[in-house]
Formats: sequence, structure tokens, C-alpha cells
Amino acid sequence: MRGPGALHWIRPDDAPDAFPDPRRALHEPDGLLAVGGDLAPVRLLAAYRRGIFPWYEAGQPILWWSPDPRAILVPDELRISTSLRKTLRAGHLRVTLDAAFADVVSGCAAPRAHQRGTWLTTEMQHAYVRLHEMGYAHSVEVWSGDVLAGGLYGIALGRVFFGESMFSRVRDASKVALVRLVDEARARGAELIDCQVQSRHLESLGSRTMSRQEFLRLLERLCDDAHPGSWSGAHRSTGLPAED
Repeated sequence: MRGPGALHWIRPDDAPDAFPDPRRALHEPDGLLAVGGDLAPVRLLAAYRRGIFPWYEAGQPILWWSPDPRAILVPDELRISTSLRKTLRAGHLRVTLDAAFADVVSGCAAPRAHQRGTWLTTEMQHAYVRLHEMGYAHSVEVWSGDVLAGGLYGIALGRVFFGESMFSRVRDASKVALVRLVDEARARGAELIDCQVQSRHLESLGSRTMSRQEFLRLLERLCDDAHPGSWSGAHRSTGLPAED
């Protein structure tokens, strides 16, 4: 039986792809792989391509993770409940793409009722905004009138969307955002949405888990190319309005 891996330290001047094999991640805490480095765009992109993502709190060094199992959503496996269908049909929520990326990240960073503080440090927020400016990170915004009611953001590489976080200020707003994301993913030929860690909320929408080994094999096939660019003029869903 394989024992826990050794924690790897990354120096800021190490090569952007200086990550150890994700299979060396610790068993406890599950998936902790490396510490240190920086959040430069080139390092973040190298990490995501290898199934690794940063997750840490203010005051900690940067922590890099690759959990096993991995939570994923296959676009064709999205599950829409009866109540969510009613929300979609009601049409009182308006959806946009890449229209307010920084505001979505800020909404995701706001403390939740069940937690203190936020894992989305100021440094991380700035890093994802930089990736958005480069055309790799994208957001889905859900509006109630002119008020941002919820949304999500993540990184698109090849045929994979790496979901980072979502938030809701009104009922079903984050679910509406996910439905719109799945619609856009299908239109762009994406085959996989990375959800990182499973939760009951995600499971109710069709998310499931797979082994890290299988997930990494999929990334080798699906992260074959990246086409950065804005989604603001993106495909329009036939079932959910999206504005440019």
C-alpha cells in the first residue's frame, strides 16, 4: 500500500511547471500536493493543466491541491429539478457572460453564513482577474433587474472548464448560472466541467466523482489546446437568455 506522499515546496523562481506528480499528494489532508510558488498566470495555467489548483487562506503560504476522488460534471449529465425548471421558465433572472468578472469573483469571496473569512484572498482575486484579461478565465452573471444576484467563474482550457466558485444572493441564482455554463460548454465542444470537491449541492445537479487517475487521463486528452478570448459575444442559449 502506498504511504502518504512528501509535501513539495515550490520557490517563486522555480519553473512555472515545477509541480510534482499529483499522485504524490497527501492522503491527509486529502490532495495537498505542494506549498509556495506564486500565482503568476503561467504557473496557474500549468497547474490547471495538471489537475492542480490553489486553495489557501489569508496568512498561509500558497497551497496546491489535487484531491482524490475528483468531482466532475459531464455537460450531458446535468440534472435540472422541477423547481429549477420553474425558475428558468419564469424568466425573472437575466444572464450574461464575461460582463462583470471582477464582481462575480468578489461575490464568491464574500464570507458565507457557515464559514469565517474567505479562501479567496485578495492575491487570488487579482490573479484570476489577470487570467480573465488574458482570455482564459470566464464568468457567468445572473441578474435580478440591474442587481447581481449570483454567478460563477472558472478557467477554460481546451475542452475542459475548471470551475472555481459560485455564489447566490437569491434563490437558484447559482444553479441558473450553472445551467447557462453547461449550455455554453456544449456549444464550445467542452466535455468536462471540473468541480474539484463533491458537495450535496453539486451532486443534486448531476456532479459525480471519479478517481484522480482517471481525471488526469482525461486532462491529457481534453486539454490539448487552449483558445483564449472573451465569451461576451457567446452562443445564445435557446432556453435561457444571455445578453452580450
